[in-house]
Order: sequence, then C-alpha cells, then structure tokens
Amino acid sequence: QLQASGGGLVQAGGSLTLSCAASGRTFSTAMAWFRQAPGKEREVVAAISWIGGRLRYADSVKGRFTVSRDNANNTVYLQMNSLKPEDTATYYCAATPGAYYNTYVHPRQYNYWGQGTLVTVSS
Repeated sequence: QLQASGGGLVQAGGSLTLSCAASGRTFSTAMAWFRQAPGKEREVVAAISWIGGRLRYADSVKGRFTVSRDNANNTVYLQMNSLKPEDTATYYCAATPGAYYNTYVHPRQYNYWGQGTLVTVSS
C-alpha cells in the first residue's frame, strides 16, 4: 500500500516536497513518481532503484526535481523546485518488485500505485 502526500497550491517558482509512504512488502522495490494532467496521459517524472542510487528523470524536470528514498522508513520523496504552471497535475507514486539496481519508467511496469496528490502551480 502506498500513501502519497504533500501536494498543494504553489506559485510559479516555488517548491513542494511530495512524500510516499509504503507499507507491506517493501524489500527490493523500484519506485517512481508519475503525473497526469487533465486530458493527458500519465507520464513518468522520476524513478529510483531499490539500492545503488540509480535515478532517472523526465527531461522536463531535470535540474528542478530530485527523487530520493529512505529505505529504513519505507518512504520515497520528490523535491520539486522552480515549479512551473505546466507542472500542474495529479502526482502518483508507484512501486514494483524488481532487481536491486533497476529503474522503470513505464506505468505498466508498476504493480502498486498510491492514490495521487494534486499539485497546482499558479502563474
């Protein structure tokens, strides 16, 4: 089970940190943040491996967003800086069992999803 939190309304240029707390099976899980804006497909924002610190980012967020995880507390974070109106979307965390060092960027590769948290960036 995944519980996402931290969304809200922020002005352009501002920052937010999203959190995703996992319960249940958490060993060797690759995780990711996706987002979906109205009328658009769900897209990956950032992905992180179980260990080894392998990270992948969408080109649109590179240099602005940082994904991290705390395996001891079964939590993954998404630090979002320099937010833009086009970042407005519902953000979902996702998890899937995988090899220790793998990252995955396609929604169909993930078995478990959080409920989503809305991020609104005003101009």
